[in-house]
Amino acid sequence: MRILENIISDRGSKYAVSGGPCTTPQEAKDFLKQLKTRKKFAKASHNSWGLLTADGPIKNDDGESGAGMVILRMLERENLQDHIVVVTRWFGGKHLGGDRFRHIQDAVRRYLTEI
Repeated sequence: MRILENIISDRGSKYAVSGGPCTTPQEAKDFLKQLKTRKKFAKASHNSWGLLTADGPIKNDDGESGAGMVILRMLERENLQDHIVVVTRWFGGKHLGGDRFRHIQDAVRRYLTEI
């Protein structure tokens, strides 16, 4: 599991991105469970994720509407299969509007350059 913390901050919201090898929906659940053993991530507002498997794409917005699809599109462009990417957001009290999608993209892009 690779975790990049505090990579983006905007109007009080903070972002992190994490990921690792993953091939099934069960492994994705296990990955999230392991990530949330860190208290900070368990208390996050959103842990949105995407995963491309041999059986097709899987995503979860975790309340951040559209976030999973943004992550999936980026994974498809990179042709990164069997690797989950999770973008975590701690809500800072102010709505970010469309900027939240830019931050999700920036977080995934940062992660992809690190692996």
